[in-house]
Amino acid sequence: MTVFGYLETCRYRYHLDTADIWAGMMGRDPNSYLNTAFEEKVVQEVRARGLTVVNYHADGCHIWEDDPDRRQANRQLAERHLAFAEKLGARTVRIDPGGRERYWSKQAFEYIADRYRQWASRAYQRGYRIGPETHWGAGDYVDNQIRLYQAVDSPGYGILLHMGKPNEMTPDEFDRALAPYAMHTHLSAETCQTRLEMALTILKQAGYTGVLGIEHHSGINEYAEVAHQLSAVCRHLENWGK
Repeated sequence: MTVFGYLETCRYRYHLDTADIWAGMMGRDPNSYLNTAFEEKVVQEVRARGLTVVNYHADGCHIWEDDPDRRQANRQLAERHLAFAEKLGARTVRIDPGGRERYWSKQAFEYIADRYRQWASRAYQRGYRIGPETHWGAGDYVDNQIRLYQAVDSPGYGILLHMGKPNEMTPDEFDRALAPYAMHTHLSAETCQTRLEMALTILKQAGYTGVLGIEHHSGINEYAEVAHQLSAVCRHLENWGK
């Protein structure tokens, strides 16, 4: 699905007023869409539908790589994505930390924390938040995420909590540990089908006030599958009187 089809789907199929934009919707080559003409077209289409971009997330520009040349290239690409997210008025931005091992090295951790610290300062001054997702590599683990959150120590920083990852703990334990730091969420099909009430309860108890993002990965009948997930979330919220 292209970003334009996505925006149309959010507004007119699901009747939402928010959008959660993944850069991959715009193409595989960032140079094909990170340019003034394309960026302005996307901004125009977002505004035409009265949508708020609640999260912008980009792959392939994570902070840490062992090779310093790749680190520099990723930083430059990440900052191009960040500038586009600001044009879109995104409320949160996800750029991953990188690091494929269980733990970051001392050098990697300090580099990652410093980069997020600088970006979070910029984000806070401009009215949004930035941070990693519980997505892959070292960033998938609760202890790493909490340590990084404490090191960055900025109101412009938060975690995109992809809920229910059973890494070294149960899905409920995982969510309960990280919900206090969440700036945005992804609710997978598995979460919606097997433990939705508990996941939402954990967020509620943590005082979460952000958006609930529906994410689906099967590639099969996704319009209906997403509608099913969305309706399940709405039903639970209605039952809570929200």
